[in-house]
Amino acid sequence: MFTLLHGFYKYLKQKDEYCVLILGLDNAGKTTYLEGAKTKFTKNYKGMNPSKITTTVGLNIGQIDIQGIRLSFWDLGGQEELQSLWDKYYQESHAVIYIIDSHDRDRMNESQEVFDKMISNDHLSGVPLLLLANKQDLPDCMGVREIKPVFQHTGHLIGRRDCLVMPVSALTGEGVDDGIKWLVDAIKRNSVVRPARSTD
Repeated sequence: MFTLLHGFYKYLKQKDEYCVLILGLDNAGKTTYLEGAKTKFTKNYKGMNPSKITTTVGLNIGQIDIQGIRLSFWDLGGQEELQSLWDKYYQESHAVIYIIDSHDRDRMNESQEVFDKMISNDHLSGVPLLLLANKQDLPDCMGVREIKPVFQHTGHLIGRRDCLVMPVSALTGEGVDDGIKWLVDAIKRNSVVRPARSTD
């Protein structure tokens, strides 16, 4: 009897799990964004002090539960030598958050080239895409209106998937919750194509 009740309890508590890649160049603010998302959506989570966040070498993992599902984030290192490992995660992913350092004008073209290469991969075909113009808290940063044209010429690769470009400040948390909520809706709409993984 206990086994039956325990099994039923586990069934009620299990959540559909979706894997979200957080990609972008090194120093774009990917880990800070992940910390911001966990802070916004995880009760009693205080978050890491931003001054203690260092460049990711390899992978950071985080989870949040929202609207009855679980999002598992894979924050991958953005250094050039680590970008070649990104495609190992594409097939398992349900969405991509691509973070752009809107304050670093010198590397905008490099970010766009890395984005083009990523979005060309067949394993990401159709997955929802959230492009975040990060560091909007800094003076003289590029706004969404300036950034969009840089990334727009890949429209044919983006296709008919759900895609949104929005401003955000991972450091202050501004825009973090709006982006995650949009992403959840997009992932749910796309779950017919990329179904969730069940988890306890």
